[in-house]
Amino acid sequence: MRTESAKEGSFEQSWHIVDVDNKVLGRAASRVARILMGKEKPIYTPHVDTGDYVVVINAGKIRLTGRKVENNVKYYHTGWPGGLREVRTGDLLKKQPEELFRRAVMGMLPKTKLGKQMLTKLKVHRDELPGHGYRAQNARKLEL
Repeated sequence: MRTESAKEGSFEQSWHIVDVDNKVLGRAASRVARILMGKEKPIYTPHVDTGDYVVVINAGKIRLTGRKVENNVKYYHTGWPGGLREVRTGDLLKKQPEELFRRAVMGMLPKTKLGKQMLTKLKVHRDELPGHGYRAQNARKLEL
């Protein structure tokens, strides 16, 4: 018996639309990360990007449990001396919920070139897309 390894172009990548309205951030992000990596498919191969494309809608309505809204702080650096900045998770949720969700998923993907490639397959939108622009991709709804 031989173990078959997935090769580029020998599999199909589909599109999924995920509605995260009133879902917990970490649980939704971990499920989306698994789909991006391809771990939900039987053809999963660690060194090949076998994952699907994911469109996340209603990121502005995501939930954070506990006191994370007041207590959690995200740090970033501008690149200039003394440029360490901090922003509270609650403020990030109000101003840029897309970035908050993208960062949560990014932390769950591999920290390699392949992980960056997987992250490009994630499309995050703050609100519902009324006549979403993903009809040509035959995107289907996915329940978490």
